[in-house]
Amino acid sequence: MATRSELDEIDMAILRAMKAIGKPTRPKEIAAQAGLDARRVAAKMRKLVRLGLVERVEEGVYKLTEEGEKIAG
Repeated sequence: MATRSELDEIDMAILRAMKAIGKPTRPKEIAAQAGLDARRVAAKMRKLVRLGLVERVEEGVYKLTEEGEKIAG
């Protein structure tokens, strides 16, 4: 289980953007919602998946897990 202390500002911005989008989405859409660089978001997804906050639904498409939803607020 991940804790907020393991997450930086960008991780939190990604989680909040994913929650706002509200459906499985691509890093490019997350980046647009969060005002971040798409390559940076794509690179961060591996960490968020490893922490159990994000789940890969299919190639390049991600959704929040229950834990990710809680942390996103």
